[in-house]
Amino acid sequence: MATATNATTPTLIGSVQRALRLLEAAASHREGAPAKVLAREAAIPLPTAYHLLRTLTHEDYLRREKGVFVLGEAVGRLALGESVQNRRSRLEDALQHWRDAIGVPVYFALYREGEIELVAISDTPYAPAVAEWADFRETGHAHAIGQCLLSQLDENARRDHLDRHPVQPVTPYSVSDRRTLLDRLATTGRMQPVVERQEYALGTVCAAIPVTAGSCVATMAISLPLHQEERLLPAIEQLRKGIGGLLGALAFSISI
Repeated sequence: MATATNATTPTLIGSVQRALRLLEAAASHREGAPAKVLAREAAIPLPTAYHLLRTLTHEDYLRREKGVFVLGEAVGRLALGESVQNRRSRLEDALQHWRDAIGVPVYFALYREGEIELVAISDTPYAPAVAEWADFRETGHAHAIGQCLLSQLDENARRDHLDRHPVQPVTPYSVSDRRTLLDRLATTGRMQPVVERQEYALGTVCAAIPVTAGSCVATMAISLPLHQEERLLPAIEQLRKGIGGLLGALAFSISI
């Protein structure tokens, strides 16, 4: 009679374990090590080690140079993935801090490769974010995030964006034409908050502040229901004053 397998015992793949031990051994030799050394340190028979090393080299986890094996680019990509996750976690923690401190949804966005990119939002069921009912990239002229980002561009980049994403009313309160928008953007102070009232979503007011993170064009923003409009300017001012402590997390997020 066959013995029942314990449901709590994991199924382990020996070849995967051995390959990982080889990678760990290779990582301990900055200048690389030959197959015999790696096999001995990983406690793997040499013929088996050769097969695994060949596979790891083919998949770019190892690279063979002058008879020794060193870590390949695929290992670096794994480390980069972890780094990106860490950066995103730092950004999310920062947004959550200000969401809870001010009691409003908090947004972080970039202008990257000619497009508006909403990177992260932190909200709660009691203070929900504005629903993206019209594509943020296409309607930058109509929301505080987009207007704040566009105000930081030079004139040529701003006009190029509007050539690709023409100004058109999104709500009855939206800016009505390109000339009016350009005039508004031209008079926006460098560190002045951008405020819009029901231009993107009826019943909502929003404010955004520019973020200086290297050469990146970025912004943080908040939103509130129209009936709480009196809270908007004090809340964005509180965020503006505290933004210095966020710059490290925000700068990291540029490469996310």
